[in-house]
Amino acid sequence: MPDVPTTVRSACARVAARARRVTIEYYAIPAYAAALPLTLPDAAPDPQAHLVTGTREERAAFWLTLDAINFGSGWFPTLRKRAGRSGYYTVATGLRERFAAAGPWAAGELASIDAREVAEVLGQDPAHELMALFASSLRDLGRHVGHDYGGRFLSVVEAAGGSAVALAGLLAGWDCFADVSSYDGFAVPFYKRAQIVAADLDDGGVVRSSDRDRLTMFADNLVPHVLRLDGILRYAPELLARIDGGELIEHGSAEEVEIRACALHAVELIVAARPDGSASAVAVDRVLWNRGGGLRYKSALRHRSRCTAY
Repeated sequence: MPDVPTTVRSACARVAARARRVTIEYYAIPAYAAALPLTLPDAAPDPQAHLVTGTREERAAFWLTLDAINFGSGWFPTLRKRAGRSGYYTVATGLRERFAAAGPWAAGELASIDAREVAEVLGQDPAHELMALFASSLRDLGRHVGHDYGGRFLSVVEAAGGSAVALAGLLAGWDCFADVSSYDGFAVPFYKRAQIVAADLDDGGVVRSSDRDRLTMFADNLVPHVLRLDGILRYAPELLARIDGGELIEHGSAEEVEIRACALHAVELIVAARPDGSASAVAVDRVLWNRGGGLRYKSALRHRSRCTAY
């Protein structure tokens, strides 16, 4: 089982050292780290969007199911969003309502789910490309839980022995949590969703992880955007022009890998620069992700890639 945070950190540091389109403003990191408020927003799940009641088995099923489809930001502008809700919260709310009304899907049901059923639960067009991708990911989840864990979602969590790192390593081998790119001929793992499910299960009270602070930031397209606007990342003019023009950035392209990897490495540098040594990548990620909901950040375009990674 791979040590996901170690391999992710190493690969992203290697990308950051070679990056040509994204630059980390190293000189700005000490002051930024010192000023970053790490009084964390409430980490408790949102009861409108997340399952906060039920047995541990039901809540384990909820978080594994949600994080198996916790991607699609490149398509989110094309979804039917709930009033005042983002693409993520639209998806999460639809799933919570399904769980509240009918309980979790059994592993066998997930193993045969189709785009039509996913779309019905989420209130979307079944012909939307994302619905087929969601269904494919859920089928893989159902096959693993059914075949390898006797149909019991909590057994997946228990197999990690209370370790967030071990759980991320276990999930990293499943297609529904796959997230590895290539850059200059070497593999660059990110495993955003494999890691975030470990944090979500912890925040949701399903398990108390002994080592969640070893996880990396959850490499998506919002934290890099916040770091750019905050002066920690600088994009090459041609890349910035494409993003500002609303052009999709191809997943796995050199520039997309650099955006994610440089953001992740910058967060590691911020953690290392905290004067009291109290920060973790997960904590910094949460602060920056929440900051991204502010008007200044929402009024500027961030990069979008159509992929199953984030």
